[in-house]
Amino acid sequence: MEKFTTLTAIAAPLPMANVDTDKIIPARFLKTIRRSGLGAHLFDALRYDGEGRERPDFVLNQPPYREAKILIAYENFGCGSSREHAPWALLDFGIRAVIAPSFADIFYNNCFKNGILPITLPRDVVETLMEDTRLGANGKLTIDLERQVVIRPSGEEIHFDIDPFRKYLLLNGLDDIGQTLLHEREIAAYETRHGAEMDWLPRITL
Repeated sequence: MEKFTTLTAIAAPLPMANVDTDKIIPARFLKTIRRSGLGAHLFDALRYDGEGRERPDFVLNQPPYREAKILIAYENFGCGSSREHAPWALLDFGIRAVIAPSFADIFYNNCFKNGILPITLPRDVVETLMEDTRLGANGKLTIDLERQVVIRPSGEEIHFDIDPFRKYLLLNGLDDIGQTLLHEREIAAYETRHGAEMDWLPRITL
């Protein structure tokens, strides 16, 4: 998993509440277990019309927001089904952080497992950041995870809270497998010891 330390990027405004996971990535695209390729279908019903043509009024179809790495939305982002494809689609599109007043719990947890930083800020602060996005390429935000601040184009710093352990995982690029591999030596030692203590067990070779 890619580390998240400091991100300076264009932020795209999505002034919608209760954006569910089916809106993020529709169910018909969940047949794959591959994480790549899903970005093309991110917000599919919002980005494309019935003929598969881009809707010019949708933010991610407009320059410079096509290059956005930060998404700003309203309350209860990521509600609905627990599909992990939702953060996969965001990440494959290029989104590394989502800022909203609140998130659905399972989506929030899945973000950390996939290297996306979900930032919870009050609604009035979110509104202010959305106003900043109107500056387009001149309205880039900076997110400094170590210092736990979002830096506006004006230079104002906005503090955000994050669980210390989740912060550690993101800073070090550790998903569930990465956390396990930190204890690779201990696991190998246990397997060796256990094998010696249980030498009467039949050996299975694959």
